[in-house]
Amino acid sequence: MQNILDMVLDELRGAWRYRWVAIACAWGVSVIGWFVVFSMPDLYEAKARVYVDTRTPLRPLLTGVAADQDVESQIVMVRQALLGGPHLERVAREADLLLRAATPEERQKLIADMAGRIEIELEPPVTRDPRIPNTFYRIAYRDRDRGKAIKVVDVLLNAFVEDTFGTKRGGAENAQAFLEDQLKQYRERLTAAENALAEFKRRNIGMVPGESGGFFQRLDQEAANVQRVEQQLRVALSRKTELERQLRGESPFVPSAQAAMQGAGGQPPADTASRIQETQARLDDLLLRYTDRHPDVIAAKQTLEDLKARQQQELEAVRRGDPGAAAVAGASANPVYQNIQLQLHDTDVQIAALRGELGDYRNNVAALRRALDTAPEVEAEFTRLTRDYDVTQTQYNNLLQRLEQARVSEDAQRTGIVEFQIVDPPAAPFSPVFPTRPVLMLAVLFMALGIGAGIAWLLSKTRPVFNHGRTLAELTGLPVIGVVSLAWVERHRAVLRMDYLRFAGAGALLLAATVLAAAAHVPGARLIQKLLG
Repeated sequence: MQNILDMVLDELRGAWRYRWVAIACAWGVSVIGWFVVFSMPDLYEAKARVYVDTRTPLRPLLTGVAADQDVESQIVMVRQALLGGPHLERVAREADLLLRAATPEERQKLIADMAGRIEIELEPPVTRDPRIPNTFYRIAYRDRDRGKAIKVVDVLLNAFVEDTFGTKRGGAENAQAFLEDQLKQYRERLTAAENALAEFKRRNIGMVPGESGGFFQRLDQEAANVQRVEQQLRVALSRKTELERQLRGESPFVPSAQAAMQGAGGQPPADTASRIQETQARLDDLLLRYTDRHPDVIAAKQTLEDLKARQQQELEAVRRGDPGAAAVAGASANPVYQNIQLQLHDTDVQIAALRGELGDYRNNVAALRRALDTAPEVEAEFTRLTRDYDVTQTQYNNLLQRLEQARVSEDAQRTGIVEFQIVDPPAAPFSPVFPTRPVLMLAVLFMALGIGAGIAWLLSKTRPVFNHGRTLAELTGLPVIGVVSLAWVERHRAVLRMDYLRFAGAGALLLAATVLAAAAHVPGARLIQKLLG
């Protein structure tokens, strides 16, 4: 550590020998630095803040109805476009900055310089809630002329707002034009598909799949119908056979109640049916006592046959509707017989209907079986045409829905789905933001002192001296026997003190000059810039 300290002290002593060179260099660098700082042009910064409100009350109402608007992406695109050459040239023209450029090269350089001094960016999220999107944009520009800086920011602000709306309107119009063109194409395709499908149905009537299904489904259904009707027909025929059997066991007429009452009162029955019953009873009684050859038995049989023949004649008269014959016959309609006959009639009607229905179903099955070779091809072609039509119609409906959403979005943009609020209009302080001359003056002072000290140190290295014997012994490797100290006389001491005082005065004067230059930087800068033109 002591060696390092001794080495540093040796370096300082060596540089101290050239202190006047160092102070002179410091003065020279300071003067040059002051001149440079004074000659630097003043830059005024104009700023404006705008708030982009994308959370208007209209926006949630349009969810699912209008197309979503990515306002942030549009703003980024507008920002990039504003920093492009054409927009900057327009801004420079409106702000009268092109008067500074006489040649195309100067104009290009001016526009490039403008691009480096324009700032359009989001404000840093320092105090806002991180859950709320940052929609405060800051527009800033620096220029030597305060009025020009404000004018440029004003033009940029107007262009920022107008171009954002213009981009959205232009994008909506382009989207609508594209959708309308696509709708026209799909409308033509949909019409062609409809015509092809209608023509195919006309050419293949009865073979096109309907609500009942395809060809094989209809064939299976018709075959099932045949089996069902055949089963119903068998049941109906069995019912008819049974009804006919029952009908044969019943008499169509029965004795009337009046004839039964006469027979019960001891009076001879007047009607044929009662007399037949009475004669049959008497014949049965005679057969119990006599043989078939007995005259009474033969007479009773003959009487019974005559009465039955007479009854047949009377029944025929009754069937013809003769009321007198029914009274003479003493007969009335049998309700059981009539009920069985009615059921038999209904069964005959049902059998006839089932046979007709069965014939129709069998004809349908036969027709379907005859079309077995061509129907699958027709069905496949119909399926393809229907699929093409459905796809085209679905796409057409989707495009139509998107077109309506685009139109609603455009109307919403006009209504105000996004609002721009100018928080701070374009303004600039009267004092320049660059250069900060007092700070630069202090920096020039430290730089000058550093340069002077560096030059003094370099000179000490070109003409080195030994400050004590130890350094000489280390360098030569020889022992130093003794050191003779310099004896200063009073006159030399006075001269050395005066030299130190002059050096301190030169340093203090440099510091005072720096403070004076920093204090008078405004008039000094105006004077230097006026001299430089």
